[in-house]
Amino acid sequence: MNLQAILALMADGEYHSGKDLGELLGVSRTAVWKHLQKLEAYGIPLESVKGKGYRLRGGLELLDADRIRTGLSPVAAGFLSELDVRQSVDSTNVQAMARAVAGGAHGYVCLAEHQSAGRGRRGRAWVSPFGQSLYCSVVVEFSGGAAALEGLSLAVGVALVRAARQLGAEGVGLKWPNDVLWQGRKLAGVLLEMTGDPAGACQVVVGIGLNVSMAQESAADIDQPWADMNQVLPGVSRNELAAVMLDQLLPVLATYHLEGFAAYRREWEAAHVHAGCDVRLLTVSEDIAGVALGVTDSGALRLQIGDTVQEFNGGEVSLRGV
Repeated sequence: MNLQAILALMADGEYHSGKDLGELLGVSRTAVWKHLQKLEAYGIPLESVKGKGYRLRGGLELLDADRIRTGLSPVAAGFLSELDVRQSVDSTNVQAMARAVAGGAHGYVCLAEHQSAGRGRRGRAWVSPFGQSLYCSVVVEFSGGAAALEGLSLAVGVALVRAARQLGAEGVGLKWPNDVLWQGRKLAGVLLEMTGDPAGACQVVVGIGLNVSMAQESAADIDQPWADMNQVLPGVSRNELAAVMLDQLLPVLATYHLEGFAAYRREWEAAHVHAGCDVRLLTVSEDIAGVALGVTDSGALRLQIGDTVQEFNGGEVSLRGV
């Protein structure tokens, strides 16, 4: 018996006794109990009531590779070389980077139910409870080196907003350079990592963390305002969301070397949540106050500082303290 089997039986959110689970799985009640203890390590909210048994509060929709594939358009499916759905990994970016380093991984997609060491930008931890969000990494190869990647994380944000809107979401916007927000709270983040020749052939791992249906206890370690797709679209299917996300993302990655960020600039600026706002840009060495105007064709942030407009390629935008 593996954990996936017991999760599949309990995915309906109803109570199941240890005896019934054991009979269905062909194991002892003790073996069932031992496997249920593992759920806590994955951040899965398990409830137990004497006389009723155990249940996964709210149920659980496991990722299904076949279901996700059937939701892809021919263009997206043509870019996809492998859809690798894992139960638990350290980080989907780590798994994808290992494939990228080995070579021949263009179009490889890794999705996981759980990450034990999920990462965000600047080395921050990404809270990754089992089955409550989407953790996804995609490998794409470029021949133009780092210069060909300018603005790529912003274009990925555009793809995520497109996916949310396709499903009927309203109020989803973009924060420079890597965040997707809903009502000012973080809904998703993007992390890019590169290997290979910075001036020539290279492989990029595009990592995405998208909150879907986060239990409050799972989100206790998140240190900023957050939102999930279930707040935006109650009852949204993780598999449908994964399919729509990849259907929007993969064509962007497939043609980015031809179009660059200039093709997405206007759409990004239309979704820019801080347009015209007084902001602070926190860089490695400076704390800069200004008015956010938009971005350049390469994805640099344009700030009005006094009587001048300056462009910045790195840092984090904040409204706090403005």
